[in-house]
Amino acid sequence: MRILVTGAAGMIGRKLTARLLKERAIAGRAITSIDLHDVVPFDAPDAGDIAIATHASDLSVPGSAASLIEGRPDIVFHLAGIVSGQAEAEFDLGYSVNLDGTRSLFEAVRSAGHAPRVVYTSSIAVYGGPFPDVIPDDFHTSPLSSYGAQKVMGEALLQDYTRRGFMDGVGLRLPGITVRPGKPNKAASGFFSNIIREPLSGLPAVLPVPRSVVCTHASPRAAVGFLIHAAAIDGAAVGPHRNLALPGAAVTVGEQIEALARVAGNDVVKLIREEHDDTIWAMVQNWPTRFEARRARALDFKAEESFDEIIRAYIEDDLNQ
Repeated sequence: MRILVTGAAGMIGRKLTARLLKERAIAGRAITSIDLHDVVPFDAPDAGDIAIATHASDLSVPGSAASLIEGRPDIVFHLAGIVSGQAEAEFDLGYSVNLDGTRSLFEAVRSAGHAPRVVYTSSIAVYGGPFPDVIPDDFHTSPLSSYGAQKVMGEALLQDYTRRGFMDGVGLRLPGITVRPGKPNKAASGFFSNIIREPLSGLPAVLPVPRSVVCTHASPRAAVGFLIHAAAIDGAAVGPHRNLALPGAAVTVGEQIEALARVAGNDVVKLIREEHDDTIWAMVQNWPTRFEARRARALDFKAEESFDEIIRAYIEDDLNQ
């Protein structure tokens, strides 16, 4: 089985690659090669007897995506994109990367004619308020950010290209992926990780929104599990509607902080400073909160049930790496 991962140098891309190399198979089919792509050069991990190659290019540039699909991968994990805050701040770049790059990749898949499984990372940013207390699977997509608009356009392409038989696509509306290792990035949602990650390392962190803000979270470990499960699942079981809201732990920011105190103690919590940010708040107050995720749960997608579990997953997987 041949696999292509775009956005492979990113956090989820690296973790997905490590999991693939550890398990060496998907749904009982042995992995024979992995092509790793990103916009910047990066080093390939040690893959043993699995052929591995890295590629650096801009997917929106003509010919870039086609060269990646020449090997006719059986599974394409499309993770490449820029994050919400950057997509909002840099309008042209957001559409170039998140929409044009996605369409170029899907067009390359169509031209190759072998209809691989394509797993597309979308986002809960595709939804727009006002929201019910719990968002059902059939809730309308009316994004209130450029990032959300770009993601819902990618979903529509995946839906249509699958309907036409050009690919066998599954779109995943990822919840907030927390706690993200590494340094803060330009994601508007970055504070959800910052207020946990930095204090656990003895560093101060800023909370820019009220403690009453609610978000549904899953760990990076769970996100990788979502991706691999989506790669293996029977397309007939998914049905004609190919974009799925995923499960997670829905908590307030205050409940995140309470979980941090339970896991790491009150002295760690004291490193969080509340400092309101109007720009971030303008985006966050329009984000969805809790999801029914009925279809995804029925299809056996799994995530953590509590934020304590999410913090412990970060400590086990990343804190001391």
